[in-house]
Amino acid sequence: MHLLRKLSAVAVLCVATTGLSGCAGIAFPGAIGFSSLYTNTTGSNFVNEQTKLGSKSGEGCVTSILGLITTGDAGVHETARKANISRVSHIDYRFENILGFYAKYCAIVYGE
Repeated sequence: MHLLRKLSAVAVLCVATTGLSGCAGIAFPGAIGFSSLYTNTTGSNFVNEQTKLGSKSGEGCVTSILGLITTGDAGVHETARKANISRVSHIDYRFENILGFYAKYCAIVYGE
């Protein structure tokens, strides 16, 4: 009987862990790469046909805990404004997810 309780507890824990894994990443739909255990990916998006990144850059990030509490600003327009960029030439994205509990999405804007 004691073994049955332990097995039941382990089963409940496994189901709960599987059900909660990746919850923080849900806050960033379409983010680059996604994994239940750990994700650390980057990606790029060219905005215009310039081959140079630009002399200025700025970064805006959003963080999420369990997909329930999400704060920050990773908007390209606001990030460019804060970095005093009037013409965006390139945007990089970075996404990190740790066990679905913590996720961070950043936009790195380059331009003049």
